[in-house]
Amino acid sequence: MLYKVGVFIAFSIFALTGCARHDTNKPVSVIFDSDIGPDYDDVGAITILHVLEQKGEARILATIASNKYEGIAAILNIFNTYFHRPEIPIGVPKGNAVSMRDSQHWTDTLLKRYPHAIKFNREVPGAVTLYRKVLAAQPDHSVTIVTVGFLTNIVGLLTSKGDSISPLTGEELIRKKVKLLVSMAGKYPSGKEFNIYNDTKSSKEALEHWPTKVIFSGFEIGEKIKTGLPLVNDKNIQHDPAKDVFTLCIPMAAADSAGRMSWDETAVLVAVRGYKPYFDIHPGRIRVAADGSDTWDDKGKGQYYLVAREPASVVAHTINRLMMQEPEKE
Repeated sequence: MLYKVGVFIAFSIFALTGCARHDTNKPVSVIFDSDIGPDYDDVGAITILHVLEQKGEARILATIASNKYEGIAAILNIFNTYFHRPEIPIGVPKGNAVSMRDSQHWTDTLLKRYPHAIKFNREVPGAVTLYRKVLAAQPDHSVTIVTVGFLTNIVGLLTSKGDSISPLTGEELIRKKVKLLVSMAGKYPSGKEFNIYNDTKSSKEALEHWPTKVIFSGFEIGEKIKTGLPLVNDKNIQHDPAKDVFTLCIPMAAADSAGRMSWDETAVLVAVRGYKPYFDIHPGRIRVAADGSDTWDDKGKGQYYLVAREPASVVAHTINRLMMQEPEKE
């Protein structure tokens, strides 16, 4: 009963703040922060984000990497270019950060097959610098940040000092400009998840001190939502980077025979369209332990994790349809 009351209260709060279902008449301004490389659900995530922008539901302010292997800036540029938005700014961590490539070598495949003006990470600004520049230029309380990777940049932004871009500290800039953080991070109500434990120190500091509302899409959400096979099997879709990646990678793992688990796509879907009708939310606050495991504090405030509402197949159908839409003709 207490759980149901908590969810009802959360529904009321989000209905008032517009986070349950976004105003479809106004695009959601999004900064996309991804480790795009170790797994390939990031490919589905950036694809549906671009498609949602084409539909007028989103406005992509920046695509930022939380991983720093050489070539990740080029990978982001490939997707931005494919969707006719090569000018979208890209940032890559310049300090200590995870450097992790994909075992299937899909990144190498895309770098050979698709155009990209950016070739090297050194050609783009640092992730935190780009965050500060983009946020400083936006209206107050207007930006949604969606993270589908490590929290390295998030803690870097949070702890940044005032500079020539803005006299505000990172925390002040976040409070002034960001309305919502949606993060694919953690496992709920408790567990140990890849994006958190690979940079535990950053995850703990960032998630426990983040000053705006947060919605987490946990491991248990994306684990059940299998996508990609309709895209792979559609003979009418040709020369599509997402199709190339899913076609290459799905056969490499028996666990992906029904499609790849869709962790990152769910975060983007919620960031742009809100959590309804696909999910409910459970209020509280995350606690990250020294070993990178997470638990949920029901007495905490300001954060929420997704709880499945619609069957996984329904969410998968929505994601698949979005992934299968090609760029509009110029």
